[in-house]
Amino acid sequence: MTNNIDHDRLFKELISTFFVEFIELFFPQLIDYLDRDSITFLDKEVFTDVTEGERYESDLVAQVKFRGKESFFLIHVEAQESSQKWFNRRMFTYFARFHEKFVLPIYPIVIFSYSKLKRAAISQYVVDFPDFKVLEFNYQVVQLNRLNWRDFLNQPNPVASALMAKMNIAEKERAKVKAECLRLLITLSLNPAKMQLISGFIDTYLNLNPAEEIQFQEEISTFSQPVQEGVMQITTSWMRQGIEQGIEQGIEQGIEQGIEREKTLILRQIKRKLGEINPSLETKIMQLSIDDVEVLGEALFDFSTVEDLINWLNTLTA
Repeated sequence: MTNNIDHDRLFKELISTFFVEFIELFFPQLIDYLDRDSITFLDKEVFTDVTEGERYESDLVAQVKFRGKESFFLIHVEAQESSQKWFNRRMFTYFARFHEKFVLPIYPIVIFSYSKLKRAAISQYVVDFPDFKVLEFNYQVVQLNRLNWRDFLNQPNPVASALMAKMNIAEKERAKVKAECLRLLITLSLNPAKMQLISGFIDTYLNLNPAEEIQFQEEISTFSQPVQEGVMQITTSWMRQGIEQGIEQGIEQGIEQGIEREKTLILRQIKRKLGEINPSLETKIMQLSIDDVEVLGEALFDFSTVEDLINWLNTLTA
């Protein structure tokens, strides 16, 4: 399911947009001596592995000041989605070449976002002999699938909201985690562009099947009214984007499925709030245009009885 996901781009966008928040979440000790107003991202570095003939691009390198000083250091953040032989050696190669080029101290970090592999990732590169150690290079590791998403539920941090989607999640908890990711996101009051970045990240890594979608709706129904409305706006936006993508690609079947999905979702929400409704009302709702369905989704929060729904539907034909 994740084969066509551009993991590098998603993680780089997330961390570069919320760089300070990422450091605060996982490396609060680093925040203590980092001048957060001095952060500058350097151009992408490209290296060639002379032994294997492969080209590698570093993910993210930030130049920052030590707090209260005029001296700088680098923070190198690498996102790694799959296990790779000699990755630790490649991290050392990055370190050595950055150090040679910039002559600055370097703080190396790796985010491992493995989907399957659960054993602890290697966090150092060592060169030694029986009689002495030549080199021991260490780097910080954030291995998402060894972190419990529940530990981040109440962290008022946008990076927590996004990365819970890649943490250690049981299959039966996927819908619940997605709902909790969005609940946390709604409470952060970010601007629309940042909201879209994080909600897109969440939806990419927690793409639910129909059964999970029903569970997801049940989860968000337990949230407070303002949070429910916020989550509804996000999920409606996802559906709208899916329909627009279908139009751009000329996939009529995809468009119809997207519209059908949104109408079915609205029906479930109506039944949850008002109880069972007459089949003729269901038919009427399924015949609405996509624009009317989205308006209905917002109007639903003001309904108290089925009569309110009927009156609203009547206004469309009045």
